[in-house]
Parts: sequence; C-alpha cells; structure tokens
Amino acid sequence: MAQADSRVLVLGALAGVAGVSLGVMFYQGLSSRRKGSLVGHYFNRTNEQGPGIMLVDGPGLPGGQAEVLDRLEALIQSVSELKNEMKALKNALPTLQDQVREELSGRDEARRASPLHRTTPTRRKRAAGTITGTRAEGRSSEEAESEGGYMTALTDSEEDEQSDAEQRDEEQPAEKLSVRLERIDCLHLGTDSDKRESLKILLELREEFGQNSKLLWRLIRAYFDVHDISSTVEEKKIHAQNGKTVGEEAVKLNPTCAESHQWYAIICGVITEYDTVQNRIKNGYIFKDHLDKAIELKPQDPLSYYLRGRWCYTVAQLSWIERKVAATLFGEPPSATVDDALKNFLKVEELHPGYSKPNFVFLAKCYRDMGQTEKARKMCEAASSMDSVSKEDEEAQKELDFLSLALGV
Repeated sequence: MAQADSRVLVLGALAGVAGVSLGVMFYQGLSSRRKGSLVGHYFNRTNEQGPGIMLVDGPGLPGGQAEVLDRLEALIQSVSELKNEMKALKNALPTLQDQVREELSGRDEARRASPLHRTTPTRRKRAAGTITGTRAEGRSSEEAESEGGYMTALTDSEEDEQSDAEQRDEEQPAEKLSVRLERIDCLHLGTDSDKRESLKILLELREEFGQNSKLLWRLIRAYFDVHDISSTVEEKKIHAQNGKTVGEEAVKLNPTCAESHQWYAIICGVITEYDTVQNRIKNGYIFKDHLDKAIELKPQDPLSYYLRGRWCYTVAQLSWIERKVAATLFGEPPSATVDDALKNFLKVEELHPGYSKPNFVFLAKCYRDMGQTEKARKMCEAASSMDSVSKEDEEAQKELDFLSLALGV
C-alpha cells in the first residue's frame, strides 16, 4: 500500500469519528434547551483506552426520552469502539511502511531472477534510496510514481551494461588463448625440446578451449615439427597421421583460415612417405588443392608459393609411366611445368627477398633445366651466402654442393 493511500484511509476514518461525535454533542445541547432536563455526563479519565463519555439518566425522564438516550448511548459506545480501532490503526502505521518495503524488496528479487530484469547493485541502491527519500520528505504519489518509472527505465541501460559485461567475460578466454599461442609460436622456432613442449601444450589447450582454428593449425604444425625430429619411422608415421587427422578437422571447422589449408597441405605431403602409391597420388591432389586455397585466402604468404613451386617442379619431373598411373587412378594426371615452378619461386623472392636457402637452390635447378646456366650460377652463389639453420637447409646444402660442382661455381 502506498503512503498516500494510507493517509487517505486514516483521515477518512478520523473525519467519520469527528462527525458522529459532533452530532451527539449537538443533539445533547438541543435536548437540554428544549426539555430543561439536564443529562448528567462525566468524562471517565481512568479508562486505559482514552477518555470516554458516560451518560447518566436524570430523574423523572419520560419513556420516549429514555429510549432515545439508550440509542445515543449505544451510538456513543460504537463511536468509542471506532476510536479504539483508529488508535490501533495509528499504532500500526509505523510498521506498515516496513512491511510495504519488504514486499517491494521481494518483488525486486523476483525481477532480478528473471533474465529480462537485471539490475546492478549500484543502481538498485540508488533507486531504493530515491524511493525512501520520497517517503521521508512526504512527496506526492505522482512524484513517487515518476521515480518508480525512472527506476523501470533504468533496466534497458542496465541490460546493455550486463550484455557488455558478458561480452567482456567471453573475450577474456580468447585473450588468454592468444597469449598462450604467442608462446607456442616462440617454441616453434626453438630447440627440439621446445618443439616437443609445444605439442604437449597445444594438446592441453585443446582440452581446455575446444575446437579453435587458430589452435588447430598450430597443432598440425607441431605434429610436423615433432615428425621431423623423431628418430624412428614408426614414430614419424604416427605424428604424420595425427597431424593429417587434425588438418581435416581444421579445414572443416574454418574453411576461410589460410593457415589451416596451408599446414594441412604440408602434412599431406609428409604422409606420402608412408602411404601406398595410390594414396600418394591422392594426397598429391589434396596438397595442390589446399595450397591454391591458402594462396587465395592469403596471397602475400611466401611459404605457400614456395610449397606450390616445389609441387610444380616435382610434377614436371614425373616420368611417363607415373603420369599413366595417375591418369588410370584419377582420370586426369597432374599437370605442371618447370616454368610454372619457376614463377612460384620468383614470387617468393618478390614477397620476401632472401627468403631461404632451399628457395635459391630450386631457382638454380629451374634455371639449369631451362638452359639458363648463368642465372643458375647466381642462384647457387646466393644460396651459398646463407647459413644453414634447419634440417631443410642442411638438405638444400647437399643439393647445392652437387649443383655448384656441375655448374662450375
């Protein structure tokens, strides 16, 4: 019940009591003047419930007057009872506000339990303080309702704040993952022990964060790294197969991630070392398709062009029998020329001059096959000026030694 409503109730009841009392007193005065007979009245001040009026019949009153006095006495008794009730109501008014406040608090709790009515603690305290201040200062019901409307209007902005908070909560795991992945990238460039640790951490992160394209393509790369440093063929094969499985998941999860296509292609190229002839050719097609997709999605990545150049060079070196087998199994044999390979290797140098020793070695081989000996020698010299920092560099150095001897460098 609102404060204004309780005031109206009390004032109305008091007005009724006053009206009845005045009516009785007026009738008593009128009877005295007309009949000349006084009605003895005493104020009973010892009554615990307050002052009351006691009527005492005078001697020799006619029967009609006695009946009227009886009725007046009954009426006065009713008025006295009403006064007592009003006193009890007046005593209950201070606790009535607390009861109303508790009831409103219960409704607020129900509203907060609903996802459509969420309020922050600061706003709730501010709104409650506003309503309490309104009651204390005796503001009108219209002002109280206005402030109630203000409290309701706050819910829209509060829901926006809640949505922002939820969004920040969702962004925190993503930020945490990004920090962890930065460390993974550093481990990828480290020692053999670092690469094994990278694989272990990535598997743990996958359990924690689930399927994530940024995580998955790095997991493929980690399997590739550990494959390269493994000592037994069986161990190499296991890591290659695991990497291929993750690669299939990665490209399905996010077909627009260039790195997923790139590293899936790489691991498909690696696994051909342990497959049948038919699967080797099949994986060769997969290798090329996903490299093309990676270049389409990220055309400024030199690694993809280098890998496609190697694929083109390998296909260009296929024998007639190998092409026939591919045509028999898949209907159309792979097609590429040394010139196609050269264009890709040159693109690597365009995007990243001095990209790697292996890229210079393949440039030298392409120029040699095309009869451009002088350019081939320059590429050999460029490759010789670079240090060997990886196993691939060491393999390239072996080919470089043979080429340099054949070309007279």
